[in-house]
Amino acid sequence: MYLSGSWIDRIFEAIADWGKGIYRSFYNAIVPDQRYLAYLQGLKITILISFFAIILGILIGVLVAVFKVTATNYKMKWLSSICNVYINVIRGTPLMVQLLIIYNLIFTSRNANEIVIGSVCFGINSGAYVAEIIRAGIESIDKGQMEAGRSLGLNYIQTMIKIILPQAIRNILPALGNEFIVLIKETSVASVIAVTDLTKAAQYIGSRTWRILPPLIIAALCYLVMVMGLSKLMSVFERRLSRSDNN
Repeated sequence: MYLSGSWIDRIFEAIADWGKGIYRSFYNAIVPDQRYLAYLQGLKITILISFFAIILGILIGVLVAVFKVTATNYKMKWLSSICNVYINVIRGTPLMVQLLIIYNLIFTSRNANEIVIGSVCFGINSGAYVAEIIRAGIESIDKGQMEAGRSLGLNYIQTMIKIILPQAIRNILPALGNEFIVLIKETSVASVIAVTDLTKAAQYIGSRTWRILPPLIIAALCYLVMVMGLSKLMSVFERRLSRSDNN
């Protein structure tokens, strides 16, 4: 009985020591030297880059998608060809390579704002994928909708903005939500262009504590919370759109 009890005690002691080690690792990754501020600053930059990149990606995507559809209708093949080159280049090359090229091509000054750098780089990348999503949504709308708008006295652009695009966005909202979620996660590679985002902050803290895993786990949890929040927001939009359709 004594040997059995001693063996069980050693197991509990080992578990307790392991738990204390985990606690110390995460404590050292957060509390000393106010390291939590580094996470918050990195999280702030990540959120701002993601937000502005989404806005830029939507603007580029809408313009490219409309240009492709319009160029086909008005036999402006050269404009459609330029859009196709942009989409094929962005979709056919690695994101990290694109970031390095855009950064060294446009942002040659050391004083360039890192939020602007990240937003432009990720916005250009996201615009190609958003463009294809929106184009598919536009082409899914019955052509009679365009004819109906023109019969009401609207020109092509007015019909596209007031009739076609609202219906297309309603159809592609889940796909757009997925693209935005991917964009948020892809911002984790922004550190390659000297952007101090959440991942970079975690790497910096890991280099200070000599334990890289706890800071990375904390960063991963922050990304998870952001993605879950965006997913919830997109679900709310989808439910409201479905209610408007039913009404």
